[in-house]
Amino acid sequence: MGANLKEVRLRIASVKSTTQITKAMKMVSAAKLRRATDRIVQIRPYADQLNNVLQNIASNLGDEMNSSFAVQRPIQKVLIVVITSDKGLCGGFNSNSVKLAKSLMNEKYADISSKNGVSILTIGKKGYDAFKTSKIKVNNDFGNLFSHLNFEATAKAAEYIMYAFERGEYDVVEVVYGQFKNAATQVPTAEQFLPIKTEKSSSGKTALKSDYMFEPAQDQILKDLVPKILKTQFFRYLLDSNASEHGARMTAMDKATENANELLKSLNIMYNRARQAAITTELTEIVSGAAALSEG
Repeated sequence: MGANLKEVRLRIASVKSTTQITKAMKMVSAAKLRRATDRIVQIRPYADQLNNVLQNIASNLGDEMNSSFAVQRPIQKVLIVVITSDKGLCGGFNSNSVKLAKSLMNEKYADISSKNGVSILTIGKKGYDAFKTSKIKVNNDFGNLFSHLNFEATAKAAEYIMYAFERGEYDVVEVVYGQFKNAATQVPTAEQFLPIKTEKSSSGKTALKSDYMFEPAQDQILKDLVPKILKTQFFRYLLDSNASEHGARMTAMDKATENANELLKSLNIMYNRARQAAITTELTEIVSGAAALSEG
């Protein structure tokens, strides 16, 4: 019985230590989430409006749009950019993004994947860990962007992808990331980054939404504007994922703390029962011994 009590005491101490860790991690994630939320809330309307402008221009100009980033080619080579976190303990955030990327390869681009036409570019250590042992070509040159998340560093990754597409190394670029809704909800999302998509009407024809007049010249404006819009859009993907990571970790640590507290209650009840049983046994032995002495 003494050994039993000691074992339960050790488990209680271990759970209390774990609870302190999960509480601290929740508080740290909550502080980081506030900063990350501020950043994504500020950039999202700007990025969305720029993206709308880009799609409207592409829809209006159609085949006349003179941009190498809007070229539609037969799909033979695909790049999937998988954005995950550098650290774990954030629930299903990373596994959901990896699962979505694998679904793209095995379903949407199954034929191309069977011909080794799909490549992966990972941003975040967890994504690289998930794909590094596979037979797919994995690029981790920009894997540490989250260590110093800023527009300048992100723009370099976007430029690498954009100009690889321009050179014909890839015919389609898809980005898989966690879209931030709120602290409890992060939606794994796949978006086509390149080529620039044009909006279609219900009849299948190109939808004309807005008419644009170009000054000084269409070619020059598109040459300057399109790369900036694409870089901003790519930066938004990372800010979305960053906020999603901290939201997922805060929620996971909150749930872990709740579970630890429930386990602590069960262990305390178990300890008290074992202690009560031990005391009862000791009293019984004392009474029995006293009775034996009196009879003697």
